[in-house]
Amino acid sequence: MEVTAEQIAQHLKGEIIGDPSVKVRMVAKIEHGKPNEVCILHNDKYQKYLLESNAGIVIVSRHLLPEQKVKPTLIVMEDAHPAFAMLLDLLNTIKKSRKWGHSLLSYRAWSSKIGKKVYIGRFSYVGSKSVVGDGCQIYPQVYIGSDVTIGKNCIFYPGVKIYDGCKVGDNCILHANVVIGSDGFGFAPDENNVYKKIPQTGNVILEDDVEIGANTVVDRAAMESTIIHKGVKLDNLIQIAHNVEVGENTVMAAQCGIAGSTKIGRDCMFGGQVGIAGHLTIGAGTKIGAQSGIMGNISSEVGAKGLMGTPAFELGKYLRSYAKFKHLADPPKVSKTEDKK
Repeated sequence: MEVTAEQIAQHLKGEIIGDPSVKVRMVAKIEHGKPNEVCILHNDKYQKYLLESNAGIVIVSRHLLPEQKVKPTLIVMEDAHPAFAMLLDLLNTIKKSRKWGHSLLSYRAWSSKIGKKVYIGRFSYVGSKSVVGDGCQIYPQVYIGSDVTIGKNCIFYPGVKIYDGCKVGDNCILHANVVIGSDGFGFAPDENNVYKKIPQTGNVILEDDVEIGANTVVDRAAMESTIIHKGVKLDNLIQIAHNVEVGENTVMAAQCGIAGSTKIGRDCMFGGQVGIAGHLTIGAGTKIGAQSGIMGNISSEVGAKGLMGTPAFELGKYLRSYAKFKHLADPPKVSKTEDKK
């Protein structure tokens, strides 16, 4: 899909210098720009490339405007730096125009309720008494079980599985092969040390504006609900165990693992491969570095300073300790006096 300079300028509230009808298809670096591409210039180190650029459009900070005429159409902003995310959002919205209609090769139970302008792709399944809100995009091979409630304007990419009884809020995005509501890992040994399954009778609740990356799993609760609160963003390959609660606007990078019944506060940030033991409380605003292991409760006061290591401790102390323990295996230094002896 193409977008004109005029459309971009209206979206960014910028001033056009040049042809407003110029069309572009994608974003490129200022040094590589082609006629069908749009570039952004906000760093004076790259100003020289504007004079020789072949890009169709360049979004430029006002203080970097060239004195001479250039080939590209310019969109002038006081500061072009924030324009990058806004531009990508515009192009992504145009590229992914919403579909609607139900494939004849999909299945929906007669007792289900499907909202207006919903798209259901081939080989997707909607179970009995489930509700799908207006404007949802259900791509091929998605499974939605019975008694599931899905809000408005959600996007489920191919292979998503929503088990019975789970609830999904508005504007949620679930990427390929996300599983919501699979059984929690609950087993109890009998007198012969044979593990018997503990029924997982709860569900999963995703609140509004949650986005979950490919191949991530959120287990249903043994009782009550596993809850992912509003605005949470989970990367690919994450495991959220039964009865976990993740606070608003918390973000986790790939391969994190959260054990059962742990409560995570709002506005937390976890790096890749963070592991958190079960039945813990992690305070709001906690920041945890990649590959760290958390084995005890973390208060907001401690967590806000940042944590690192396994077991994790305060980031500043970790870095000072690392400066020493990385040399523990080095051979001892011999002084010149001892060497002469």
